[in-house]
Amino acid sequence: MVQTRHQTKVAEQPHGYEFFGPPGVFALSFGLPVLCHAILFICNDKTGCPAPSMLSPSTLTLEKLKQEVGWEGYGALLNTKAFLWTLAYYVVHLVLWRILPGVEVEGTELKTGGKLKYKNNAFAVAMTLFTLLAAGTIASGGPDKFPVWTFIWENYIQLLTSNILISYALANYTYIRSFSVRPQPATNPDDNPENNQKLVRNDPGFAFRELAAPALTGNILYDWFMGRELNPPVHVPLLGTLDIKSFMELRPGMIGWFILNLAFAARQHKNYGNITASMILVVVSQGAYILDALWSEPAILTTMDITTDGFGFMLSFGDLVWVPFIYSLQTRYLAVHPVQLTPLGIALPLAALTAGYSIFRGSNNQKNKFRTLGPNKNDEYIQTARGTKLLCSGWWGAARHINYLGDWLLSWSYCLPTAFAGYVIQPSSPFRDHPHAANSAIRRDDFSVRGGDEVIPGQAQGYGMAFTYFYLVFLGVLLVYRERRDDEKCRRKYGEDWEEYCKRVPSRIIPGVY
Repeated sequence: MVQTRHQTKVAEQPHGYEFFGPPGVFALSFGLPVLCHAILFICNDKTGCPAPSMLSPSTLTLEKLKQEVGWEGYGALLNTKAFLWTLAYYVVHLVLWRILPGVEVEGTELKTGGKLKYKNNAFAVAMTLFTLLAAGTIASGGPDKFPVWTFIWENYIQLLTSNILISYALANYTYIRSFSVRPQPATNPDDNPENNQKLVRNDPGFAFRELAAPALTGNILYDWFMGRELNPPVHVPLLGTLDIKSFMELRPGMIGWFILNLAFAARQHKNYGNITASMILVVVSQGAYILDALWSEPAILTTMDITTDGFGFMLSFGDLVWVPFIYSLQTRYLAVHPVQLTPLGIALPLAALTAGYSIFRGSNNQKNKFRTLGPNKNDEYIQTARGTKLLCSGWWGAARHINYLGDWLLSWSYCLPTAFAGYVIQPSSPFRDHPHAANSAIRRDDFSVRGGDEVIPGQAQGYGMAFTYFYLVFLGVLLVYRERRDDEKCRRKYGEDWEEYCKRVPSRIIPGVY
């Protein structure tokens, strides 16, 4: 069923400040890197998660806290080896992007009237990397001896810092280069459809470079954070030209997230001689989400990140730092404290995984088919005055962002396996350095013993949930914010058509609730 409104074309209204404007983006730009480091230090493998003195604020001192978290000064946050290997990791991604076969996919219509073409082979790149890591693990005699897993664990903080520096560098590069974009008048596809169909480029960005509307405020810090250029291109010698934003969206960070999970699973095996069901659940649940995203790479071309937002610090930090290092907190925790789950403890995450993935994938498949193949006979939609269609049946008749509900349910399957998180390590010497640890692991009902160190819940039990359930809370807040942000964007874009759509589909994320 089609509903069409006859009205004058809606002129999109100007964008205002987001994130509380310049003060908010200042706090995010320089506070988030500090937060990432703080989380990884406070939930540590030396004294506990959280550090024991955090449980007694009245006696907390900075010097004592530094001792408990293993603080060795600012110089220890980075080393040359970690930085160079991080750069090598990005180079490997570039080379694999270039040499592996892929599918060329057109992006959405640009305001300049043309479309960009993208080479999609992120899934093939991931499978190649995972195969090489698996072969290396086998050839080394198992996960305990493979140097890659050991290097990641021992240089984790330094790898985090390296990626933070790269995210700043990318944000600076794209901001400065955005001033070379030549303003071009937008074309109307309806004026000359035949000519417009020819405006497709295999060389991303250089023919149709344009600025992103949300980041044209004139405030340097705000525009740098949001990203002035919509699809910034870069030419890499010998490899060709790629779109920075679409490349960073899935490849280094998303694949890196899974590699970190594998490294932490290997560390648990090295610490305790086995891999627990809790670790397997988290790795499998997050792995399914990651592989699904990589397999569905063309779908990102219709997301707000690609079609609306420029590439600035917000996306560079989110893609390269926040996703791999914060989203892997659960497996890092389980590498030190191997939670043993009851049958119910296994069933609950599996139920969340099944329900979440069904909603997430089912709704996204329906949306992508609607956008790429057009409506089928059972689809109900509103034909807007702008010429686009708003789907309002099936999953998308239940809520305007029903896929967000699936995403949030999936987050429960990542966090529940950590149970009532929190541990204390006794004595304080790190068990990872014990020379006989490989042969001394046993498991008891309430604590783990390895090489003389006990990892017990103790008085920290429950307090570690601030770290292992952080993703669940953060994602819930993020999804509500993104929904509100998208609603404002669509209200500006579609005008009365969006008002009608909201009447047809009143629920935002949770049908009948919100």
